[in-house]
Amino acid sequence: MSAFLNTRVSIFSERLWSPGQYSALMRTPDAEMVQTLERQGLPSLAAGYSSQDSLSLESRIITQLLEETLIIVRPLRGAARQFILYWTERFDVSNVKTLLRAKMADERPAAVASRLVNMGPFARLDLDSLVHAEDETELFRRLESSPYADIVRHALRAFEESRDPFILDATLDRVYYEGLVRRAKSLDSQVGRDLGVLMADLIDRINLVWLLRYRFNYELPAAQVYYLLVGTGYRLSGELLQKLVTQPSMEAVMAQLPAPMAGTLEGARSIVDVFRRLEGVAKHHATRVLAIGANALERAFAYLILREQNLRAVRAIMRGRHLRLPVDNIQQAIGPDLMGSV
Repeated sequence: MSAFLNTRVSIFSERLWSPGQYSALMRTPDAEMVQTLERQGLPSLAAGYSSQDSLSLESRIITQLLEETLIIVRPLRGAARQFILYWTERFDVSNVKTLLRAKMADERPAAVASRLVNMGPFARLDLDSLVHAEDETELFRRLESSPYADIVRHALRAFEESRDPFILDATLDRVYYEGLVRRAKSLDSQVGRDLGVLMADLIDRINLVWLLRYRFNYELPAAQVYYLLVGTGYRLSGELLQKLVTQPSMEAVMAQLPAPMAGTLEGARSIVDVFRRLEGVAKHHATRVLAIGANALERAFAYLILREQNLRAVRAIMRGRHLRLPVDNIQQAIGPDLMGSV
């Protein structure tokens, strides 16, 4: 299994884009964009290039990710397989959020269906049945008998207390990522330390960005912010997060961060900058694991992280091209790390 998966991941790694390829795509004439994307192994994105529908483009990117994940997951068994399968389920959680928001707004089923992600062979929800639920209560009832019952129950309790759709969404995200952490930690005895490094990059970034956004953009109280964070921390432990949520400013939060995160974020002045710097660190770690990692699962997870970064950068370029933005603006949207200037 490990040899086959390692070989497959090594072949897939050749699909990852270089900074030069991004630069070339930004400058490719419109008449050549379809052929360029096809040559890069992205026929579904090429087929949708003429469409300016951002939802359609997002759906095509997710479809590409799922197609590659399906091949990667085939040789996996047991907890390793469950971990990668659960990684895909965040797209289904997005479907749950779309369904709930739409039902609260009393949207027509046809309008909602067009915004749902087609999970293909990874589908675990009967989306047609859920779209046609009579009302919000009926939708919750059906979801509570779905594979996502545990996630939905937690979110429903939070929503019943606040009646705030934002709290519903945020709780769904929190419970999902706590499930991902549990599945990763169950693999500790089977893999090396690199899975923990990749997960720490992901969860610490999520927690810090959420904390800053909820506390200082949305001005939520400290106790509520702490509740909405992923409870099982890595470098940012639960005890440290409790301290960070009480800080009076973004600068005060930064002053309390541990090394090496504090050094990475020194001088950061915005939440976007914080996200980009931490994503750059994650990219560096994932690139190292993919290149020299010994464990096949860790290399596969590293590839999936990098591939998603790649495809979302391509999406940013395509959107920028549709909007006729200058190349400098598109480069700024992608971020300096992917462009190779960090």
